[in-house]
Amino acid sequence: MLAAMSEEPLEIWAQRRAADRARMVGRLRARSLASGPERASHVHPDAERVIEQWDGYQWVPVTVAVDLAAARSLLFVPEPADERATEWDRPATGEGTGRHRKPARVERPDA
Repeated sequence: MLAAMSEEPLEIWAQRRAADRARMVGRLRARSLASGPERASHVHPDAERVIEQWDGYQWVPVTVAVDLAAARSLLFVPEPADERATEWDRPATGEGTGRHRKPARVERPDA
């Protein structure tokens, strides 16, 4: 039959699936509250969104966002930016011979 398709023992698969489900707990998603079928998020950017959280068994409503931009700000919280010096830590560009360098001007005597 199709035994060659899946050689993974059932116990190992169950452990992997349980780990995947445990990792998903707490995940957030946004769903549009616009009328009609569920569509891509960019279709109704001004529609309200319900923010749902996975509890390991089902999606539970947490809050409502007023539009797509507010929903994205809740779902994708930006990480704090590092304070960097005004000059970045990068090597100084010096004299080079690479193709991207502008060739030096050559003085040619007029004949």
